[in-house]
Amino acid sequence: MGDTPEIHRLVTWILIGLAVVTLISTSVMTAPYGRHTSKSWGPSLPSRWGWVLMETPAVVVFCWIYMQGQHRFETVPLILLGLWQFHYVQRTYVFPFRTRSEKRMPVFVCAMGALFQLINAYINARWISHWGSYDPQWLMDWRLWLGAGMFLAGWAINFKADAMLIALREPGESGYKIPRGWLYEYVSCPNYLGEILEWTGWAVATWSLPGLAFALYTAANIGPRARSNHRWYQATFEDYPPERKALIPFLF
Repeated sequence: MGDTPEIHRLVTWILIGLAVVTLISTSVMTAPYGRHTSKSWGPSLPSRWGWVLMETPAVVVFCWIYMQGQHRFETVPLILLGLWQFHYVQRTYVFPFRTRSEKRMPVFVCAMGALFQLINAYINARWISHWGSYDPQWLMDWRLWLGAGMFLAGWAINFKADAMLIALREPGESGYKIPRGWLYEYVSCPNYLGEILEWTGWAVATWSLPGLAFALYTAANIGPRARSNHRWYQATFEDYPPERKALIPFLF
């Protein structure tokens, strides 16, 4: 590829800036997808296919950029590649077809999500396979294994939380119910908590500015959405458990 470390660093800082903008915008305006879908955002497409289109760059473009790197066949970069694809192949091509929702996604939201994934795939793939340095000693580094453990724990939380939400809705049903049991007794959105833990783990495992940028963006994007979902539950269900928090048990 024809980039330089300076270009890569600049794009990474741009993503950090976008995280700040996203935090501000999602704190005052709820993103219009899922239960918050709004027709005022223009043309739409089925949510399942919108999700696939939006997330595909995180699988395909990431792999393509990764394979341009000089460290692409080294052990630690391959481990990091495996973690990334473990999340995104399932999230892109399995998760949308497990859901039972027939909602639609604004084309604008799909396009913005795809643009983010293009930027994110570039900075992270390019770092782990080229601009970053992970010599064999990194295999014994606590940061790699702590980060990988956080990543897998977050993935498991996210996967189970999504599965519990999906199971609430019988085939053909379209309404919402109060999720109960497990982490749902403490927070309204354990799926988001798991995802934030995942990408915080990625930031630790890669010990990189691109990894940190992704973790910050994830928190900025879905943290406020967790609060919006929590408020929606409270407004929709009179018997919604008052002790539940939005995202972090006992705190927020």
